Amino acid sequence: MFVLYRKEINGFFSTLTGYIVVGVFLIATSAFMWIFPGNYNIPDSGYANLDSLFTIAPWLFMFLVPAITMRLFSEEKRIGTIETLLTRPLSDLQIIFAKYLAGLTLVVLSVLPTLVYFYSVYVLGDPVGSIDTGGTWGSYIGLIFLGSVYVAIGIFTSSLTNNQIIAFILAVVIIFIFYLGFGYIADLGLFNPFDDIFLNLSITEHYESMSRGVLDSKDIIYFLAVNAAFIAFTRTVLESRNW
Repeated sequence: MFVLYRKEINGFFSTLTGYIVVGVFLIATSAFMWIFPGNYNIPDSGYANLDSLFTIAPWLFMFLVPAITMRLFSEEKRIGTIETLLTRPLSDLQIIFAKYLAGLTLVVLSVLPTLVYFYSVYVLGDPVGSIDTGGTWGSYIGLIFLGSVYVAIGIFTSSLTNNQIIAFILAVVIIFIFYLGFGYIADLGLFNPFDDIFLNLSITEHYESMSRGVLDSKDIIYFLAVNAAFIAFTRTVLESRNW
């Protein structure tokens, strides 16, 4: 499994994919947080926090993560190497995990350089260190969990088709539904008996809770459960070749 994981990581960085994803994420967040005037600009806001990062990042990842994952299975199908891959001495679940962990690694590598933002705000605060350190670490953990769900969804859509563009679009749509769609449905009140269910299915509900620095077991279980569900869906798609 580690060999396949390493192969996928090398695949990201042997082409421009990995560099573009990390670069776009860092350039976009830096521009909004430090250069462009507006609500997200930290010096203009006068507050020692990274709220703007944790507001912008889910939207950037909504497009960048599907760009990472769209090729993981669809490319194997397109070039005909999927059967060779699936005949390796690895279970379907091990193959999925290897690709999932590779995608998640790239998400983490994108987030790690933003610790420079944390240090900058920490030093620039008046007094120095006035940033809510506990809340910020909670937000970082929430962002990694959010990214992990995006990766699981992206891998699932990649397993459905041999067309990377279709896999990308499907992933963006499903992610959008989970990030905002379920919350909107709950707010409309059209399905009153089920509003709480739709609200609890929303990524935003749990991500915002963690972004306040509250690491509730309910939110952690939600992210783990959604990850497990989409990994299971992907496994079902791969196993369907034997039906």
